[in-house]
Amino acid sequence: MAVFVLLFCMTGSLVVLLKALIINALSLIASLGLTSWLFENGHLGLPQTPGLQTFIVACLAAFGFGLAMDYEVFLLARMTEYWEAGHDNDDSVARGLQRSGRIITSAAAIIIAVFLGFVTGEMISIKEIGVGLAIMVAADATLVRLLLVPATMTVLGRWNWWAPSPLKRLYGRVRQRN
Repeated sequence: MAVFVLLFCMTGSLVVLLKALIINALSLIASLGLTSWLFENGHLGLPQTPGLQTFIVACLAAFGFGLAMDYEVFLLARMTEYWEAGHDNDDSVARGLQRSGRIITSAAAIIIAVFLGFVTGEMISIKEIGVGLAIMVAADATLVRLLLVPATMTVLGRWNWWAPSPLKRLYGRVRQRN
């Protein structure tokens, strides 16, 4: 619920925040599936396990969602700045991506390197967390943030910034106070 409120206060849009949550959930599910497949079959020299333990899935979901929302907020903040400055949707998306794309990619590369370092550990659960988070960050920073989010925002056009009238008024009051 807090993510809904914070994203709305940042963008003033109901569509953007719903899209962000749906895309993040799909990204996490895909990353969990790939991580599970890698360990169940022992691919890439990883130890073969019967599946991911429940606490591993919970950790991956919590940390992965947090990292995904971090990248989402960073990207959307730039796009929202241009939208509110009077640029059209396509220009806002392009400029927002241009301003934040390299930073997101660089930050993701550093985090992936750190998480892959977990693979050198002795405990299988640490290896699973490291591989899972590295996959989540890689997929999120490349496929989702740099391809899927800009593509969906371009397709949706002005609808990205839609919210019901009462929420638009609330957003206007929140923005005036800041």
